[in-house]
Amino acid sequence: MEWPRTVDDAVATQERLRTQVITTSAPDLRIDTVAGLDVGYRSDDEVVGVCVVFDAKTLAVLDEAVVEDKTDFPYIAGLFAFREMPVLLRTLDQVTVTPDLLVADGQGLAHPRRFGLACHLGVHTGIPSIGVAKNAMGRFEQPGHSRGSASDLVMDGDHGDEVVGRALRTQDGVKPVFVSVGHKIDLDRACAEVLRLAPRYRLPETTRRADTLTRRVASSG
Repeated sequence: MEWPRTVDDAVATQERLRTQVITTSAPDLRIDTVAGLDVGYRSDDEVVGVCVVFDAKTLAVLDEAVVEDKTDFPYIAGLFAFREMPVLLRTLDQVTVTPDLLVADGQGLAHPRRFGLACHLGVHTGIPSIGVAKNAMGRFEQPGHSRGSASDLVMDGDHGDEVVGRALRTQDGVKPVFVSVGHKIDLDRACAEVLRLAPRYRLPETTRRADTLTRRVASSG
């Protein structure tokens, strides 16, 4: 497909596609396989995309793909998807197990135009998706100390504060991660899936494995 070449075109694409985001879960949504997606950089224009597919119950790795590519879209806050989407879609094409859920290392609705990378991936593929970020995009109060505690992540909206995600404590006493809906899943279910994917560490296994793989491949060049 043709990707936007200019900032104005990219913003217009986000504004157009954001209306297609679905923020509810299908009543029969079943998640047996889940993919972690991440992008690493060798240089400003050399990217490494990774997709790792897990069994959602056992967290065993079922398949993984690594794709190296180049990008010529500029590095601009709020438009990272246009640098990272093309290589991530190629990794999804290469895995032999179709995931029931995509977990992006980034934002979903927690985005200035409510259309972060997780939303873009979900709308483009039709697969339910969530964003799990290490840093907050928005304001929040610290959740409680214990695993599973959460607090609203808010950003300014047209009618005041708008809830765009949650700060979620995945382990007792560790820093929270920031979960936002991407597509075809509700926030409660998204947080439940992140907790299921993070039985031992702060970051879900989807993010940990994909991040480790991108760093290894990117540094080997």
